[in-house]
Amino acid sequence: MKVAAIQMVSGTRVDANLHTAGLLLQQAAAAGAELAVLPEYFCLLGHHDADKLAVQETPGSGPVQDWLSATARELGLWIAGGTLPLACQPPDPGRVRNALLVFDPAGQRMARYDKIHLFHFDGGDRSYDEAATLQPGTDPATFELAARDGHRWRVGLSICYDLRFPELYRHYAAQGADLLLVPSAFTYRTGQAHWELLLRARAVENLAAVVAPAQGGKHENGRRTWGHSMIVSAWGQVLALRATGAGVVLAELDAAEIAARRKQLPALAHRVL
Repeated sequence: MKVAAIQMVSGTRVDANLHTAGLLLQQAAAAGAELAVLPEYFCLLGHHDADKLAVQETPGSGPVQDWLSATARELGLWIAGGTLPLACQPPDPGRVRNALLVFDPAGQRMARYDKIHLFHFDGGDRSYDEAATLQPGTDPATFELAARDGHRWRVGLSICYDLRFPELYRHYAAQGADLLLVPSAFTYRTGQAHWELLLRARAVENLAAVVAPAQGGKHENGRRTWGHSMIVSAWGQVLALRATGAGVVLAELDAAEIAARRKQLPALAHRVL
């Protein structure tokens, strides 16, 4: 199955970001991708964290959700919609959920995952705390994707900072996941230090492929993200990568190869704890 990781440098206008995302998704579909994954905050990286509150949508209804559904249907493509802000239920004044929604080629929503682990960093010169505007999710989420070749992929969902918590991915592996999605917006500083290392580790320890689209560049709001969107094999090999700037990262995933690796090295069956 050919998959695409979409790298963006999202700005402060939802309409402009959707236009850019649409062009990149068209490229992915034209190249034969069956699944395309957008990065975290693909629809908005505002001047302030609270800007996302103004564009939050009710789950199941809203312009970004409608756009994701329509685009998946028009392109005949599975789309994992980076993240978008969804209203908390019950309402939580001043906070939203950072949600990853998956749509099938018919435009039907097939999965939702709300970011569980919220990023907090204090580098001395600057600090950042997602919990100020985000309410954490509570539940892991998977979905099944029937590829054109007949293989049914079990896909585990995660977002950005989740990458530092291997127990989430081990949970997915225990459920049979052979593909892990990690849409992200890693900071330049933490991405340079840990991004590739963590992605390859999650792939190797779970013998699962990883698709990790990212924000990658200098944004209107002055923020700089690390980029380096990549697709990683279950053996830890970087199959494709884009360092910076908007673009499409494409690679073929081989389900038979993943099954062979798991048979060759049955580490998942050797778990003790």
